[in-house]
Formats: sequence, structure tokens, C-alpha cells
Amino acid sequence: MPAVLITGAQWGDEGKGRATDLLGSRVDYVVKFNGGNNAGHTVVVGDEKYALHLLPSGILTPGVVPVIANGVVVDIEVLKGELDALSSRGVDVSRLKVSANAHVITQYHRTLDKVTERFLGKRQIGTTGRGIGPAYADKINRVGIRIQDIFDEGILRQKVEAALTQKNQMLVKMYNRRAIEADEVVEELLSYRELLEPMVCDTGLLLHNALEEDKTILFEAGQATMLDIDHGTYPFVTSSNATAGGASTGSGLPPHAITRIISVVKAYATRVGSGPFPTELFDESGDYLRNQGFEFGTTTGRPRRCGWYDAPIARYSARINGVTDFVLTKLDVLSGLKKIPVCVAYDVNGVRHDEMPVNQTDFHHAKPIYEEFDGWDEDISDCREFADLPENAQAYIRALEAMSGARISAVGVGPEREQVVELHDLLG
Repeated sequence: MPAVLITGAQWGDEGKGRATDLLGSRVDYVVKFNGGNNAGHTVVVGDEKYALHLLPSGILTPGVVPVIANGVVVDIEVLKGELDALSSRGVDVSRLKVSANAHVITQYHRTLDKVTERFLGKRQIGTTGRGIGPAYADKINRVGIRIQDIFDEGILRQKVEAALTQKNQMLVKMYNRRAIEADEVVEELLSYRELLEPMVCDTGLLLHNALEEDKTILFEAGQATMLDIDHGTYPFVTSSNATAGGASTGSGLPPHAITRIISVVKAYATRVGSGPFPTELFDESGDYLRNQGFEFGTTTGRPRRCGWYDAPIARYSARINGVTDFVLTKLDVLSGLKKIPVCVAYDVNGVRHDEMPVNQTDFHHAKPIYEEFDGWDEDISDCREFADLPENAQAYIRALEAMSGARISAVGVGPEREQVVELHDLLG
């Protein structure tokens, strides 16, 4: 049976949680392999809306085993809060598994993230301030705390004390903040032992055995292609690999285990935080997309920057990830527009670029070259077949498919679980 990957094709917030939920009842495991609680998925089930930040969205599907794999950085306080919130609403969270090798976000990571970002002033990256970057930095510097360390108090204390020897120097002398006591960090982490004990395991082995038993695994990427630490708009990126390659290192399964790669792309484009965004709109069209699409961050509440669909970025994502299928979301937001521009290429100092420019400076100065498509006035939220869509909506989908590098297999026509038009079987 297959391992299937879902990733974002743009700058995040494309609706990956929705796509994961769409397949949830047809898979056995849903795995989060990168990132932390710096991004969110909003999933609507009937009249219920769930905002998930750290947990895989598969936790909302009965019978599915949700897995937080080794590539994730875990804020255990946030994990506990999300589990408690779901339990209070009747969701069974007992199936969750967490990798013993996942790294932990501590209070000093959160503190450093916030003070460092403020210190950058106009050069701010746009971090959420949740300690993600500093936790990954400690992982790479080999001074990180892992989930398994919480079960060995001696090792935990040694690691925390070693980390704070350096970090307190920075907090006190560079940022004029108080030093953090090792005891308070250790005591907080030890307090989560009882919570973690039943869910911590070797998730790599768990997933390997699942494939051996012909189970289906769904990988759920946090963030998105254009925020990938290697392939995104560096330095305005996240601290992990949000592209298909990250699924192997972030989970312990080999690359050949992944047989389908589904990339979620919004029918327009959005971005949160700083960094280049060629199709960004600063007029009433941007306000229209933001208000009609409720474009405010699930985790931060920040208004998202909005712009028109960018085909070169979709093609880039298709190439980097090896996309087999696109899921196009929020097509309903475009209803009522007379004309819908699509970026088909860039103009950089008078030179046309049909693909993303190779260097960041050119991409920063890229101006979109648009092709316009006729809009539609009809409400499409009740459409369930491609033929039910207005002709202009059908033409828009086919045009995006032709210029984006992979087939469009499903289209979101509203926020609820069943508001989807399926063109092809995503698992077939």
C-alpha cells in the first residue's frame, strides 16, 4: 500500500489540513514530519471548526493513528493544550504517537525567538516567535533537548544547564533580559512525563511496520514549498524542509516508500510575514480576497498578504516536489469577479522569466506578467461534479492545470468537508 505526501505549493495556508482530512478516512496513519506549532490547519467537520497547530489533522478521523515524527520540534505545553481542547469536545486523542527523537521547544527557545526578532528591527524575518528557529538551531548545533531526554532526569539536567550557560550570556548581556534558571526549565519538562509516556515510541519503526502490514500512510507537511529552508525564498523561510524530500529525513521512511505526492495550491496566493511576493495586491482587489477568503493566520491571527495565482511558483513546486496531483482550494472565493488575472511569467528589468529567477535579488524585483481570464457570478458551493461548475470556472481550472506542471485532481468550493469537486482519485 502507498505512502502519500501532502505539501503546500505556495507560502502556506493553502488548505493542507483540508486536503489531509479529505483523505483521512481512506488512510491508516497521518504523519507530521516537519515544523512545529508555527503554522495552523483549520478543518471544518459539519458545524464544528477545529484549529490545529501542532497535531496532525488526522487526529480528527476515527481509526487513524496520528504521528508526530522525529523531524518535528515539539512545544509540549502547546501539545497538552491542544489535546485537552480536543478531548473536551469529545475527540479521541489516545491514538497519538510521538517520536522519542523529536526535539523539544523550551521556554528559552521562545524567549530567544522573540527578543532576537525585535532586535533585527527593519530586517525582521516575520517569525511567529514560538521558538521554532532556535530549537532547530540547537538541533543542528547538537545541543538540543529530545523527547526521550525527559525520561532521564540526569541527562536532561546536563543538557539544559549546558544550553543555558551560553544562552543566558546572550539574554543578559546582549538583550538585557533576566537569566533563565535551569531548575525551572527542568521541572517544567519533567512535569510532562506522565502525559508523554503512553505516546512516545520509535515512530520510524512503527511506520515501517505499518507499510509491511499493507497500511496506508499519509504525510502532512507543515509550512510550504516557498518556505522550505533550502528551496524557499531564503532567508524569509521556515527552519525545516517542508518539501517532499523532508518527509524521509523527518520520518525515517525511505524515499521510495512515497508513491504519490499531492501539492495543495490556492486559487489565488497568500503569504504571512516578510519576503518577496510578486503578485501581492495593495488595492481593493487584495482587500476583496482577504475578506472573502477570511485570510487571517490560524496561529497568529495576522492578516495575510494576498495576490493573484502565480503559475511559475506552481511549476517550481511541481518540479521540486515531484508533484503527481494538485488540489486547488478556495475557488469559491473568486466567485463574483469579472476578470481574474493569473501571473504567467515575470519581468525583471525588462527581461522575461518564465520560471523563478535563480537569485533572490531578481525575484525580489520581479514584476508579474498577467493573463486575464473571465470570471463567473454563480455560487459554486453546492457543485460536486466538474460539469456542475460554471463554464468560466471550468476554463479557469483547465488553464491553471495546463500552466502548473501537474494535473488538478480536486477542487475546493467551500470550507466544509464535503464541499469538494473530485476530478481524479487522489489515491488511485
